Amino acid sequence: MPSRAPGVTIDLSIIVPTFNEAPNVAELVRRVTAATDGIQAEIVFVDDSTDDTPEVIRVVAATAAMPVRVIHRDAPTGGLGGAVVEGIRGAASDVCLVMDGDLQHPPEKIPEMYARYRQGEVDVVVASRYVGGGSSGGLADRTRVMVSRASTALTKAMFPVRLHDVTDPMTGFFLVSRTAVDLDGLQPRGFKILLEILVRKSFRIAEVPFDFADRHAGDSKASFRQGLHFLTQLAVLRFGKMSLFAVIGGLGAVANVVIVWLLTHLGVDYIVAAVIAAEVTIVGNFVLIERFVFNDMRGAASGVWSRFAKSFAFNNAEAVIRIPIVALMVSTSHISAVLATAITLVVAFFVRFVFHSLVVYAPKKEGKPTPVREAIEKLDEQAMQPGEL
Repeated sequence: MPSRAPGVTIDLSIIVPTFNEAPNVAELVRRVTAATDGIQAEIVFVDDSTDDTPEVIRVVAATAAMPVRVIHRDAPTGGLGGAVVEGIRGAASDVCLVMDGDLQHPPEKIPEMYARYRQGEVDVVVASRYVGGGSSGGLADRTRVMVSRASTALTKAMFPVRLHDVTDPMTGFFLVSRTAVDLDGLQPRGFKILLEILVRKSFRIAEVPFDFADRHAGDSKASFRQGLHFLTQLAVLRFGKMSLFAVIGGLGAVANVVIVWLLTHLGVDYIVAAVIAAEVTIVGNFVLIERFVFNDMRGAASGVWSRFAKSFAFNNAEAVIRIPIVALMVSTSHISAVLATAITLVVAFFVRFVFHSLVVYAPKKEGKPTPVREAIEKLDEQAMQPGEL
């Protein structure tokens, strides 16, 4: 593939995450090449495809008039956001422009975004559909337009300070200075990587309008599953690990109360009902916190069955203590089994978070045990990250 001449510095790296976008590669490279005439730029495809996209990129790169390279990830992590982070890490320039590979982000906007960055006093340049004549016409239908605007409104409402100067925090078309971003602090979980970047710290932000175009070829990757990933990402960013743990615990508590209510109304003794409800929700909660709360800590922790055993044993021990308290509250305080169950579950939440953070998902021990002070600091870090100051 073409490489820049000796002594030529790349001023702009264009990061393009791709997943099965082979039909779009040649046209994207052609239009980016034309748009960046006069700019020392490169294109870095970060590819997670299961089709022939990486080979198509290599063929196109062989005759391209600008440097084009591909990073193919055999074991993708972090979804599209993870691909973008990897591309920024591997870029030849500190100035990185991110765009999709389906040409819904018009390459002809690149010079304007780059020029705005070169003016100074800015760390991030956002191409917005919602400012100065921009549009979202490329969305498939009115429903997707409504979903997009509602998601944007919800996101801005949850981060009113960090996103005050951003009309389109959900866009995938933006330029960022690599020197301004803490790449090690990012935890990409899905496809809204700009949101991940912007809520971690304060940036100087500028916006330029753009028209969101129709796909050049291929099918949209939008799906219900991606919607769930977005909501999960939003919850983690806004509320942090402890609060997401609380959300899952809350869901488990609701399920627990519903099971108790259902079984007692079917004539089951409330003690038996409480035991059954506890076992069902213990397993369900473990599955959810594995996936959504402590996913980033699993690699350094013990194996999944060891984690499950610790979690299951602790929660059952907690239940052994809690259920007699429920019985005592029902018999002596004359309150319902449902209310007693709810009260004790709220109290138990904090103990559960401490245990799971410091024991279930603790890194495998190497050398001497971790000091108590370090354990407390780690708990504080887990409870508070990440969020908006």
